[in-house]
Amino acid sequence: MTRSESFALIPGTMLCLGLAIVARFLGSHYGAPTMLFALLLGMSMHFLASSPRFSAGIAFASKMLLRIGVALLGLRLTLSDVSGLGFATILWVASGTVISILTGIAFSRVFRTDRAFGILTGGAVGICGASAALAISAILPQNQQTERNTILTVVSVTALSTIAMILYPLIAGWLALDMRQTGIFLGATIHDVAQVVGAGYSVSAEAGDTATLVKLFRVALLVPIVLIIPFALSKNAVAPDGRTLHHPLPLFVVGFTLLVSLNSLIDIPNLIRDTLISASSLCLVTAIAGLGVKTSLVSLFQFGFKPLGLILLETAILATWIIAGLFWVI
Repeated sequence: MTRSESFALIPGTMLCLGLAIVARFLGSHYGAPTMLFALLLGMSMHFLASSPRFSAGIAFASKMLLRIGVALLGLRLTLSDVSGLGFATILWVASGTVISILTGIAFSRVFRTDRAFGILTGGAVGICGASAALAISAILPQNQQTERNTILTVVSVTALSTIAMILYPLIAGWLALDMRQTGIFLGATIHDVAQVVGAGYSVSAEAGDTATLVKLFRVALLVPIVLIIPFALSKNAVAPDGRTLHHPLPLFVVGFTLLVSLNSLIDIPNLIRDTLISASSLCLVTAIAGLGVKTSLVSLFQFGFKPLGLILLETAILATWIIAGLFWVI
């Protein structure tokens, strides 16, 4: 990249970063999802998306900063944390993620969407909400529909996460789950990390610790899912000229895996680790703001409400699966 190309990124990137900072301020002061504020603020600036001055930086923020943010999520997790959950819990939670994605694929035509949207929503519901939606969208075929689908998914799972943060602790109490079971239920079903933490610690410290750990395990499932998706979407593994098509390993997945391994093997100073985790959060919010700027509100309304029905179905099936496991398996 030349110096002039680098300078061309500054206006759009700073625009998205500024929107992200405002979104974080509003989120911290009003208790609403930061991602949702970033989306709404970004969409209010849609008129700048086609501006030659801002377009390059907006694209950089919505793609490159997204990949950096996902990679840095690896610092939240260690292998020993995962092993401490127990084999039955790990297997049941992982199978819930698979079921969410298969539900999205199986019912995508029923809700008049395509298979890629089913995978996107199923991954967002089954893994980690908005962050998973961003990561999965990065490896899907890129077109105007991909960006619209991503925004719609992020809005939907963020809203549902906020509702679940309030409702699911009440359901856990109604089901008479103990603190460990409550933590597993909340961590395995609520979409976004922030809402999992809020719901878990609103019950008790034990439930909060367990919920956070289960949720971080779901975040780790990004790696195998992102590696499998390109093959699942590929209809033909051979190019027209006879060459075998290869699916390159996404660099952000490599980075995520390396950071999980590094965090497991050595004791990273808290200052460095916390700073990088904060940077990850800021990168993801900035990426969401960038996607918001690129998205027309009119195009979302043209998509209709049927896709929201698909996300609600995936959410309900995931919650049912985890509750069944808590009573009969875990």
